[in-house]
Amino acid sequence: MTIKEAAPYIGSSEYKLREMARQKEIAHYRVGNRIMFRKVMLDEWISKQEQENVREKV
Repeated sequence: MTIKEAAPYIGSSEYKLREMARQKEIAHYRVGNRIMFRKVMLDEWISKQEQENVREKV
């Protein structure tokens, strides 16, 4: 997925997603200068975020 496709998928802006990739906060790969994402890795990242949010409230 491109940044344009992945950002709405995870509920983020393209800018924020690009920054997260640069900071290595989210799994990605590059094709030339393009930052790309695998859907399965985005799903794993979303699950991890959900688990961390649940732990914070306990």
